[in-house]
Amino acid sequence: MAFPDSFLDELMERNELTDVVSSYLHLVKKGSNMFGLCPFHNEKTPSFSVTPSKQLYYCFGCGKGGGVINFIMEIENLSYPDAVRFLADRVGMTVPETGGESISIRRKRLLELNKDAARFFYSVLNEQAGANAVKYLKERKIKRATVRRFGLGAAPDSWDSLITAMTRLGYEKQELIEAGLAVKGSKGNIYDKFRNRLMFPVIDIRDNIIGFGGRSLGGEDPKYLNTPETLVFSKRKSLYGINFAKKTKRPNIILCEGNIDVITLHQAGFDNAVASMGTSLTVEQTRLLARYTREIVICYDNDEAGQLATERALDILKNSELDVRVLKLPTKTADGKEVKQDADDFVKKHGSEAFERLLAGSENHIEYSLLAIQNEYDLSQADQRVEFLKAASELISKLSSPVEREIYGARAAEAAGVSPDAMKLEIKRALRRRLAARKKAMEKTRPSVQYQPRDRSLRYTNVKSAAAEEGIIRLTLLDPSLISDIDITPEEFSSPFLGKVFSEIKSRYSEQRSLSLPLFSQELTSEEMSLLTHIVNKPENLSRAKHALKDYITTIRMEKLNSTSDFEELAKILKERKQAYGGYELE
Repeated sequence: MAFPDSFLDELMERNELTDVVSSYLHLVKKGSNMFGLCPFHNEKTPSFSVTPSKQLYYCFGCGKGGGVINFIMEIENLSYPDAVRFLADRVGMTVPETGGESISIRRKRLLELNKDAARFFYSVLNEQAGANAVKYLKERKIKRATVRRFGLGAAPDSWDSLITAMTRLGYEKQELIEAGLAVKGSKGNIYDKFRNRLMFPVIDIRDNIIGFGGRSLGGEDPKYLNTPETLVFSKRKSLYGINFAKKTKRPNIILCEGNIDVITLHQAGFDNAVASMGTSLTVEQTRLLARYTREIVICYDNDEAGQLATERALDILKNSELDVRVLKLPTKTADGKEVKQDADDFVKKHGSEAFERLLAGSENHIEYSLLAIQNEYDLSQADQRVEFLKAASELISKLSSPVEREIYGARAAEAAGVSPDAMKLEIKRALRRRLAARKKAMEKTRPSVQYQPRDRSLRYTNVKSAAAEEGIIRLTLLDPSLISDIDITPEEFSSPFLGKVFSEIKSRYSEQRSLSLPLFSQELTSEEMSLLTHIVNKPENLSRAKHALKDYITTIRMEKLNSTSDFEELAKILKERKQAYGGYELE
């Protein structure tokens, strides 16, 4: 059973698209539309458009589009029914009973289970079973108030302590498996996933406990263990500490490697620290960060692995709208000894004021990358200087600002002992090579390929026919009264997707249901809705709509006949076309 159109109409009316989108990103009015930086892909120039009159959004960069329900589905990673319920909760509406309750109920149930599991782990700290965890917390100088703030806990060194506690609360063992809290063995036995570990609840931006991280207390492998992918948890989309960092008054967010780093920094007064769940930084995480800050400070460990992780993070962040800085932890002590350390080590040895000074002096990502390149070459050797300048010019040529290219070009020139003019020439050459390569790549892309939908599953087999099919859909949505003049069936469409959309249009029209485009999201996937939004946004002249419809229908049928070589039928269509335009054949 689907949601009634009357309910969805009211839901969308009370959840005005601009208001909803504005709670996630900053929009600026340009003409009749609103524009902002797309939350679904990294970009520096706003290409995300909201059209209030149509209650539609569309990104000209990544191609995502649709109505308010699609937006919530994408940005909150929810199913269609759950996105509807999310919006209903937002405005205090009651959702009518449907056959799609199961996912929402399961999701709610798992979140409740995670909360109860967190309470259990926290309670273990007051028992003998939590002694190892308490000892570890004291060794790491984590205060009791901090333990409470982050909800830290302990998993006993037992096979079924959590299972026993949760089943007493009424949870099924299968629910614990679905939540990633229990594991089913090869012989069918079920046991706790987390055993003898310090437990870190992972809390999302809505303060839901979505999963856990567990730090080994007895040398077990792996050292850190996270909740697996579940209905409510995804490592790629989660950041440890984001529930606190999103409220910070500081001008940036510090990105750390580990949970303990985050906890220590918060304890020291840096409530803007987060960590990426034991994985390299992901695009999804950068989008989440971009909702709460304009600047990221990367503060990874100062060892080789930390440097590689920093370079990977910079690569992910290079196309984002975020300003990026790198905080380099010292690699030597005051007496010149080599030292490996993370943020936790540094703050405990030198204090919060020393870390504040490092934070204030953090390098922007270009300075960091330029120095990293410089360290790869021996600049006392002529051939090494040449190679350094080539590598540096490639890096600097990627900068969009001519001023930045000049400033960093001068720095590279000074480091290599050459004139700024020589370096400027080298950067220009690198820039020309980049532009030429881009132009060549664009020339290889045929117009027919450019016209194809972004999603491969929706690709057109006949581009010319599909263009006409798009035209029919566009015209009938702009002026539904035209539907009665159309004598073509959805089965004649070359694109199954476009045929499905046209069938839905005809069905809604005959049943006198709304043809508001956002309502189509109940029958279409996110990819299909994005393509439909793109189609509707294309220009169309309604002043000659009836003639255009005849042209579109003729094109569809001629393309179909061209593929079957039915010349008699083709001649018939051409004759009808000639008569339709007063005896004149149109080009």
